[in-house]
Amino acid sequence: MDFALQGGCLKILIVTDAWEPQVNGVVRTLKMTRRELQSMGHEVAIISPNGFRSMPCPTYPEISLALTTRSAVAREIDRIDPDCLHIATEGPLGWLARSVAMSRGWPFTTAYHSRFPEYVHARFRIPVSWSYSVLRYFHNAARHTLAPTPAIVEDLKSRGFVGPRLWSRGVDLKVFDPNGPRERGGVRPVFLYVGRIAVEKQVDAFLSLDLPGQKWVAGVGPERARLERQYPQARWIGVLSAPDLAALYRSADVMVFPSVTDTFGLVMVESMACGTPVAAFPVPGPIDVVGNSGGGVLDADLRTACLKALKTSREAARLNAEQYTWRNATEQILAALQQLPRSRDAIRTAETSRRVEGQA
Repeated sequence: MDFALQGGCLKILIVTDAWEPQVNGVVRTLKMTRRELQSMGHEVAIISPNGFRSMPCPTYPEISLALTTRSAVAREIDRIDPDCLHIATEGPLGWLARSVAMSRGWPFTTAYHSRFPEYVHARFRIPVSWSYSVLRYFHNAARHTLAPTPAIVEDLKSRGFVGPRLWSRGVDLKVFDPNGPRERGGVRPVFLYVGRIAVEKQVDAFLSLDLPGQKWVAGVGPERARLERQYPQARWIGVLSAPDLAALYRSADVMVFPSVTDTFGLVMVESMACGTPVAAFPVPGPIDVVGNSGGGVLDADLRTACLKALKTSREAARLNAEQYTWRNATEQILAALQQLPRSRDAIRTAETSRRVEGQA
């Protein structure tokens, strides 16, 4: 059912393995979506690892993995009693919520936030085809798999995903604005990287470039200590609040996005909103977000992209970013949400039927 046409206040449940205190694009997207849904009059509940005993993710301790059971997740879902269910991630909580929904015959939506198969391949050399097989199994149980760009939607279709649908991203155009405080210092030109510092982000592909001026790196992650030792001449900055991050964007001449595995790249829109052009590879994510908009330069040679981006109009970068609003993005996910059955008798009947079928 298209909730955008239904009207009224909805109780929307989002199940996510990525949540505070993590700082990344998935968490930022979910927080901004919750804010917009609430401003539209809807109620939003979150099931995250914060509600359960958890353990650090191996090789990525910033991420917590919930240690819980299907029955515990089912009880939490029943306590919330949602009108619709969105499963945001493919982690332990996502799989358990999926199991609960399927046992009850509930329709639900999922999201494809990260090119997980490419991440796993970069870290552990596991074949990409194996991981996509698992993800197809997970997402094809949903009515819709929401993906952030048209290129990613088409890529999922080509890989056998049955319900890909666009759910774009936004930017707070009041916070991320060309006018405002700027960082002092720095040798011009300044090339900036913002994001997780992990192997799949290819930060060293940026830091190893022969570029004039100075390189700035903002973020944390498992690769930071190694890269900071290897590139001490760069300026290393931690995690910043949104206003301070906006000041950093404004202070840079180019924001460099070296990743080839992201589905969107929210930092590119934030940077352009502050008037700072982007340099990136011509791959999914940058192709849709930057493309031929004039907001930056895409080139298979990242150094060439960086140097050409220095000549890009800051006004054009801002203009391209203005099309990305959280209200528009939130209306897309709202239109995709599915109504859950309200009868508890129907739920119990569906669960009993599936148990009987499993014993037959």
